[in-house]
This record gives sequence, C-alpha cells and structure tokens, in this order.
Amino acid sequence: MAPRTAERSRTAERFRRYSLGALMPLLALATLTTGCSKDMDDLGYTPTTLGVEEARTKTKAVSSQIFDLIGIKQATTTEPGPGVSTCEQDPEHLFLSRHPWSLYGVSEAELKQGFQRLKENLPKHGWKIVEYGPNSSAAKTLELTADSEKEHYSLNAELRVDTDSSKNAPSANARPSIQIRVVSGCFRAPEGTDLNGIF
Repeated sequence: MAPRTAERSRTAERFRRYSLGALMPLLALATLTTGCSKDMDDLGYTPTTLGVEEARTKTKAVSSQIFDLIGIKQATTTEPGPGVSTCEQDPEHLFLSRHPWSLYGVSEAELKQGFQRLKENLPKHGWKIVEYGPNSSAAKTLELTADSEKEHYSLNAELRVDTDSSKNAPSANARPSIQIRVVSGCFRAPEGTDLNGIF
C-alpha cells in the first residue's frame, strides 16, 4: 500500500471508529501514529500548550468555518458543543478536542448543494481532501475526509440523503442531514491541569 493511501485509510478508519462510539483517544490526525509510546516524537509535531476551555473554543471556531463553507444559513444544527478527551500518547498531559454535529431541516437538494460547496471550498481555505466518495455502508453514503494544512485538525462529513427514491422500504436516513465530525490533534495542557475525567 502506498504511504499516502495508507494515510488516507488510517484517517478514514479513525473517523469510522469514532462514529461507532469507539475510544476517543484513538481519534487523531492522519499524521499521528497509533503506537502507545508517550514519547512526543510519536506525534510528529510539538503540541501547542492550550487550556481545555480554550481548546473547546478553538474547535468550535473550526466548526463554524465548516458551517460557513457549507453555506446553508437557514439550516438547523445540533446543539452540543465540543468535547475533549486525553491523547493516548500522554494522557496525563495531552488532550484533544472533538465536535460532532449535524445540519438538517432543509431539502435534500439544498443539502446536496451544501455538501458540494463544502468539497469545493475546503481547498480554498487551507484544507486538503484526503478521501471522497461513497463509503462502505449499505446506503453508500457520500463521505468526505479532509486535513487542515494550517492547523492540526481533521474533518469528516457525510451526506445523509436518500440515494434511491424508487425503493418502497423506509429510508435508513429518516432525517436528511449533513453529519460533521471535527477532531483536533493533541494539545498540551498548562502545567497543573488535571485531565482526569475530562469530557
């Protein structure tokens, strides 16, 4: 497997595990390794020191950028804000932030147009698309995965709309939506921060 193909596969697999409720520390950028070493060399970069609430704010700002790139202002979005969890490389000092949310309440045509805008606009705003196309689900949901080239963030988006309106069976996508998952790389908590039990 070519290095870039392997990188794309790892990124996509981490998001799939996330969507299935797997352990949050396994979520990281494609540049992160999956080893258990606490050596910072495993990360491939030096983590920025940032407080937990500041990291939540930063991740929310990334999500806001994604919302703007989709460009459906009249859509409804889910409410929960960004969460945090420790990084497996050093759970006493490192943590990441993640923000799953969805956009809905508009027609499927508007969602499809918004998803296309997202795909077209991400590279113009410093994101590199590493995977795009139908995923392996039974519905063959259109999925996009991208890495920020400016900061340590990754994005996964799914367009959940009916793919075959001729079927009589109820749709698996009861509420058409765009599902978004934003995940940061690891941040270093300020000295004295207790990361035990963060969420």
